[in-house]
Amino acid sequence: MTIERRAVTGLSAKGKTLKALAIPYNSRSQDMGFIEMISPNAFDLSGDVKALYEHDKQHLIGRTTSNTLRLNDSIRGIEAEIDLPNTSMGNDLAELVQRGDISGMSFGFIVENDEWDYNQEPALRTITKASLKEVTVTSDPAYLDTNVVISERALSKANKIQSTSLLEAELALLEVI
Repeated sequence: MTIERRAVTGLSAKGKTLKALAIPYNSRSQDMGFIEMISPNAFDLSGDVKALYEHDKQHLIGRTTSNTLRLNDSIRGIEAEIDLPNTSMGNDLAELVQRGDISGMSFGFIVENDEWDYNQEPALRTITKASLKEVTVTSDPAYLDTNVVISERALSKANKIQSTSLLEAELALLEVI
């Protein structure tokens, strides 16, 4: 079994907690020689999933077994919350996300079932069942629909727009993410 890795954009942080759409459902990846999509509910989230920085096992920043990584299977995809460690790497990573230098997510997985459509150019691969092994914060995502942000930015933005309508407030928050 080979662990495959894919990157996505979209990351935020609140204080020292990163929030991200780590795996978007029904979203096309960038061209990797083929295009890939993840079907809803494709991932088995059981077991120990690790949060890494740039797929480096030496840069462990959280894990599900210690509850420093929390995963949620939503309509949009797999959402992640990572409590960054109080280390130089954790502090540096929070700063890089807050500045916007790093805004993407990636993931490592083992495919259990996939479907290929060779009638498209490039071919389309749809992952229908897989085991998630890692999520990773990255500067180079394969899925542009991913994101990671520091929630504190979103919260301060929301505080500035208290007097606006609910719709305007939601639109302003989406700009942050």
